[in-house]
Amino acid sequence: MENMELLRFTTAGSVDDGKSTLIGRLLYDSKSIFEDQYEAIKQSSARRGEEGVNLALLTDGLKAEREQGITIDVAYRYFSTPSRKFIIADTPGHIQYTRNMVTGASTANVALILIDARKGVVEQTKRHSFIASLLQIPHLVICINKMDLVDYSEEVYERIKDEFSQFSYKLDVKDVHFIPISALKGDNVVDRSEKTPWYDGTTLLYYLENVHIGSDHNFIDCRFPVQYVIRPNTDEYHDYRGYSGRIAGGVFKKGDNVMVLPSGFTSKITKIDTYDGELEEAFPPSSVTILLEDEIDISRGDMIVRENNSPTMGQDIELMICWFNDSKPLQLRGKYVIRQTTQELRCIIKEIRYKMNVNTLHRDQEDKTVNMNDIARITIRTTKPLYYDSYRRNRITGSLLFIDENTNETVGAGMII
Repeated sequence: MENMELLRFTTAGSVDDGKSTLIGRLLYDSKSIFEDQYEAIKQSSARRGEEGVNLALLTDGLKAEREQGITIDVAYRYFSTPSRKFIIADTPGHIQYTRNMVTGASTANVALILIDARKGVVEQTKRHSFIASLLQIPHLVICINKMDLVDYSEEVYERIKDEFSQFSYKLDVKDVHFIPISALKGDNVVDRSEKTPWYDGTTLLYYLENVHIGSDHNFIDCRFPVQYVIRPNTDEYHDYRGYSGRIAGGVFKKGDNVMVLPSGFTSKITKIDTYDGELEEAFPPSSVTILLEDEIDISRGDMIVRENNSPTMGQDIELMICWFNDSKPLQLRGKYVIRQTTQELRCIIKEIRYKMNVNTLHRDQEDKTVNMNDIARITIRTTKPLYYDSYRRNRITGSLLFIDENTNETVGAGMII
């Protein structure tokens, strides 16, 4: 169980497209809920006078358990099958929740985008797909839902598939997969449906269990942001000095020559420690402690990289930002704290280039007021050099958070271009 791969996926779709029902169906048909949970929603459905069992109640019941104090309405569900562990982020569909979708989707390997077979590709579909491509989610699964309401028509399925494919050429998405489903009836979710003999693809669960996510991380560029320096100062570990953190990219091996940023000093890895013992090599997303041959002054916010492969260093940075704050818009010439990997620094907003209309993918260069849920392209100048990769190369070193200096609130998330 311990070494099972973890797949994170997010669901997106218009209101009433059946996101919660789909998740309920996945959990129920894959035997991931307990009998008493099922009984409870069965009774609750009966009380509401509904026919059958409303599986959507499985996730809707979570909405009361949101984390206190932050207004991100993303319900996370955890389940596992014999071959993989899953974390689902059930994100809301409305336009005023763009920021929630950004939050839920930023770590996902797969995005499930639901389309109502009766309505086809709507504005919401385009918006969610754009956000998925902006966040560089490697795999998109287009679930054409409610097939039971269009008599499982192959023609309807093909028409929606063509329509979406035409639109997706404008986006930066590499892997798109289509599945005709009925979340309500369970067709092609966990079990193959006899009602779609014309569909020869896999079921949704089979896809989720088998989609190749091993290469979703960047294993080429070595990046190790230092989170904490370990100096036990005990007799047993008298000279121990380890640098711990989470690997953001590449493969680190014992004996590798490395360089520390920003100082530029070089050294060699003598040991890679983990909670479970020593490793010969480590790669993302493992958390490890690295020991070096030389005593170098390294602290939180520094980064260990390979000598001949270091990230970009600079103070003028161009990025796409999604604004989270409802009380005040992004201020041109405004000063913010930014947090990227383990470093924290300050910046000033130099320029707001354009705002993105997420529904039409049109660039608005007239109205540059960036309010909550808006997505815009901006440039910033940082107080000291930042070392970063572009977001499409590395989702960890290429992303940053904007924090309001006065309230300490997270006001935006940025993806470096």
